[in-house]
Amino acid sequence: MRTQLRVLAVVSLSLFAAGTVAAQQMPAKKDLTPQQQRMSTCNSQASGKVGDERKAFMSSCLKGEQPAKSSPQERMKSCNADASAKGLKGDARKSFMSSCLKH
Repeated sequence: MRTQLRVLAVVSLSLFAAGTVAAQQMPAKKDLTPQQQRMSTCNSQASGKVGDERKAFMSSCLKGEQPAKSSPQERMKSCNADASAKGLKGDARKSFMSSCLKH
């Protein structure tokens, strides 16, 4: 029985020692390359976007392009509010909206 305990103790210590040596030999986690960092950042910013919208966003983001300042819906809302505040109607409103939405 004593011999079995000694063998068990030696085997356990050997396995423990082998585990610590193996852990020391494992390479440290590599730093991300700039492209991988950009991919990670763009991917987190693209959350909520799907399909073609996501594809277009990821393409421009990975190229380093700045995203548009506002979406078409936001520009429409802003231009409508400005046109209403100025009291524009008819052709004057159409002309104002056309030029406003282009910017």
